[in-house]
Amino acid sequence: MSFYDMDIEKVVKTIKKRKAKNVGLQFPEGLKTQGTKIAKILEKETGANIIISGDPCFGACDVSDNKMSEIVDLIVHHAHTPLPINYSVPTLFIEAYSKVNVETSLDETLNLLTNYHKIALATTTQHLNLLDQIKDYLEDNGKEIVLGSSKNTRKGQVLGCNFSSIKNLDVEAYLFVGSGNFHPLGIYLFTKSPVIVADPYSGESRDINEFADKILRIRFARITKAKEVKKWGILISSKEGQNRLELSKEIKKILEDEGMEAYLIMVDNITPDSLLPYMDLEGFVVTACPRIAIDDSQMYKKPLINPQELEIVLNKREWENYQLDEIFFHENNNS
Repeated sequence: MSFYDMDIEKVVKTIKKRKAKNVGLQFPEGLKTQGTKIAKILEKETGANIIISGDPCFGACDVSDNKMSEIVDLIVHHAHTPLPINYSVPTLFIEAYSKVNVETSLDETLNLLTNYHKIALATTTQHLNLLDQIKDYLEDNGKEIVLGSSKNTRKGQVLGCNFSSIKNLDVEAYLFVGSGNFHPLGIYLFTKSPVIVADPYSGESRDINEFADKILRIRFARITKAKEVKKWGILISSKEGQNRLELSKEIKKILEDEGMEAYLIMVDNITPDSLLPYMDLEGFVVTACPRIAIDDSQMYKKPLINPQELEIVLNKREWENYQLDEIFFHENNNS
């Protein structure tokens, strides 16, 4: 059906066990194409009414429980691991592990890891099932492998907003398994160590340093421009797992103590269009998903920065101590 194991049998058993009559399905963008196929199977096997969420989905921090609470008995959330959040609707997490062959990228990875012996592995939810295979492969080739963990993540797992599993590890380098650059960028910035990427989809491996330098130059330019801002919008997410209201209020007070204007704005999905009505504001601080300011930077004409970057703007943090923003999850996260 796809490059991922969607574990439909588990979903069917859960729906039948719970005697759910109305079931919501939620997918990240890359898996939405599987929605109708899975819905058809589930309807046939369980007789339940299946309702697919058509909204964007950015992680376990973004379960559509509040939106669907009045119409479904169960939500099936694909491709992410659960977070310590109180979901208002019973939610089944289907982790959608990748079925892609990782061996080609590993062969190339060895060349980039020649000068390193003790290495930490890290990946996202979709490839956690590959870590033991990769660990064995690297150990068979003379490497010592470390897998970190934390209260918020599985062993070896990093999130787009939390890198606690890879911090303070006694290693020489990090190997990230997966696609994209954001997660390895975060590892690089939090550890200040060499980071190699093994992309199982392209079969290629690469060093993240050049990309990291490019991103840091962009962020430096945004921060420099933000030093001119006097009227700020502080963006709060209405998503349960991204809502940091207390932090937002603290930032508002800090800015006002500095003689600036600051306004709290709650948004569900932060986009350039969602900020158009606030033409009088000169810049924005994002307390929602940390990836918004980094990944989508080019889309915004006005400075869009994270809380740690604001500290640099206000001369409360040195540029040399630049870090990505993180969200630390707990029940009823609001900090």
